[in-house]
Amino acid sequence: MPKFETVRRVAHSSDEMFALVADVDRYPEFLPLCEALTVRSRRERDGVTLLVADMTVGYKAIRETFVTQVFLRPADRVIDVKYIEGPFRYLQNRWSFAPAPSQPGSDGCEVTFFIDYEFKSRIFGAMMGAMFDRAFRMFAEAFETRADAIYGKSD
Repeated sequence: MPKFETVRRVAHSSDEMFALVADVDRYPEFLPLCEALTVRSRRERDGVTLLVADMTVGYKAIRETFVTQVFLRPADRVIDVKYIEGPFRYLQNRWSFAPAPSQPGSDGCEVTFFIDYEFKSRIFGAMMGAMFDRAFRMFAEAFETRADAIYGKSD
């Protein structure tokens, strides 16, 4: 039911941004609400990497852990996240990275972030929904800030 999509132009290449988002082990260092992330398994086949990961999110006294499959497709510059278990009825998440349309003197890429989810519990959804909405809206910005810290901020 809640759905959010944003497209942001960033000063970093699509390969750099893909690598940054694909590095899920680092999420607790900079991602809003992410308190822990554990990769249970990692398999590669035909150029696609499949991760199964547990992510713990928290806000004040509330903590929830959910399990996802993360499909890393570097050739397509796409990351798909499929929900396995946790507090959601469903969760779909996709990142895509495309070279920015050419403009004189500009580099970078366009990052598209999409998420669609619904909590199993209406009460939990009512309590956490607004906070999750704010956090998801901050995700793209958090990754851009992280990219500036790692790859350098362009002028």
